[in-house]
Amino acid sequence: MKLIHIIAVIAIAVGIGILVSASNDMATYSNFKDAFETPGQKFKVVGTLSKDKKMYYDEQKNPNYFTFFMKDNEGEEHKVILRKAKPQDFERSEQIVLTGKVDNNEFIATDMLMKCPSKYKDEEIQMKKAAQGSL
Repeated sequence: MKLIHIIAVIAIAVGIGILVSASNDMATYSNFKDAFETPGQKFKVVGTLSKDKKMYYDEQKNPNYFTFFMKDNEGEEHKVILRKAKPQDFERSEQIVLTGKVDNNEFIATDMLMKCPSKYKDEEIQMKKAAQGSL
């Protein structure tokens, strides 16, 4: 075998190894019901913040501990523990996507994405009203 063939085979093997390890880290989109039925498995749960429930964050005691309640898209509500700092403008979020798993009957989130209201929304509403007024 030529050196170039050996390098190509090694590169392909490394690529396959990276894909296999990345696939083990994938989480499936689901809801709290599925997550609580299979504890220990990683899930992505989509929902909204329960604004009527209490949130807890004390950056002096532990800046990487934040708890809140979230309702998934099916309406099921659970307490969530996020092992990161409380995100800025968290209360204004329209939708939350949590990545995590159930441990000791609690949903432990390791990552979170938020959909926040657009800063251009007010301008958009005014432009639509102006366009309707000119008709």
